[in-house]
Amino acid sequence: MNDMQRMTGLLVGAVFGAVFVVVNAQSPLNSVAAILLKVAACVGAVGVLAMWFVSARGERGSAEGAQRNMFSRGYLFVVAAEVILLFGGLRVLAIWGRPVEGNVAWVALVVGVHFIALAPIWKDWSIAVPGVVLTVLGAAGLVLASTAAVAWVPFVSGVLSGVVLLTGSVALGWRAVTARTA
Repeated sequence: MNDMQRMTGLLVGAVFGAVFVVVNAQSPLNSVAAILLKVAACVGAVGVLAMWFVSARGERGSAEGAQRNMFSRGYLFVVAAEVILLFGGLRVLAIWGRPVEGNVAWVALVVGVHFIALAPIWKDWSIAVPGVVLTVLGAAGLVLASTAAVAWVPFVSGVLSGVVLLTGSVALGWRAVTARTA
C-alpha cells in the first residue's frame, strides 16, 4: 500500500469517526459536552483532510515503484462480508426486539472486526489496534443495551468508537506528513 492509499484510508477513517461522534453525541451527555465533541470531531476530520492534500501535493512530484493495490480480492471479500453482517445483524436485532440504541453497538463491532480482518490482507497490523478497540466498544454496547444503562450505548459504542478512529487517523496522518517533510 503506498502513502496515498494509506492517507486515503486514514481520511475514510476520520470521516467515519466524525460521523460516529456527530450522530451519537447526544443525551444523556450534557449539551455543552455534546457540542464540544461534535466540533472537535469535525476539526479532526478537517485536519486529516488537510494532511491528505499535503500528501497528495507531495505525491505528484515523486515516482514510486509499483505498489500493491489495497483493493485486492481479499479486501473485496472482507467488505462484502461486512455489508452482509451489518445489514443482516441490524435486521436480526430488530426482529429480536432489541433496543434501537444497540444498532450503533453492532455497527462498531462489525467495523472493528473488519479492521482486524484487513490487517493480514494489507500486511498492516497497525489497523488491528483500532479494530480490537472498536470490537470491544461494540460488544460493551451490546451488553449495555440489555441493561438500565441503555441510554449510554451511543456514547460508549458510537462516540468513543469515533474518537478512536479520529485519534488514530490524526496521529498516523501527522506521522506520515511529518516523516515525508523531514
